[in-house]
Amino acid sequence: MIEEGRPLYVQIAESVGDAIVDGSLAEEAQAPSTNELAAFYRINPATAAKGIAMLVDRGVLYKRRGIGMFVATGAREMLLAERRTAFAENFIDPLMNEARRLGLSADDLTRLIRERAADSPSNSTQTTTEGTLR
Repeated sequence: MIEEGRPLYVQIAESVGDAIVDGSLAEEAQAPSTNELAAFYRINPATAAKGIAMLVDRGVLYKRRGIGMFVATGAREMLLAERRTAFAENFIDPLMNEARRLGLSADDLTRLIRERAADSPSNSTQTTTEGTLR
């Protein structure tokens, strides 16, 4: 999981965030401790603590004194909203800019996406929050 060239503490925060988003770490569940994360990733506990602190600062995790860190209520939806915004900025906006240069309309893009999704065996029927993509 650890990637070269990216700060480890950011990767730790993203890893815990991924667990929240995919539901393997539920809201109000206890998050892994900094020592558990440090042991798992074989990193300094201070580095793991910095990643956890990022999530605390954003309101994703909160501390129960003497017990540990827990996932905040609403954390999953907050992370999903952030990721949807980042997805749009990183992928949809550049896609739309290129489509404009090529003279493609929104309907053309929708058709192309549906065609590609239908041709992809792993994506032929993905459930989304808006329904089923075919």
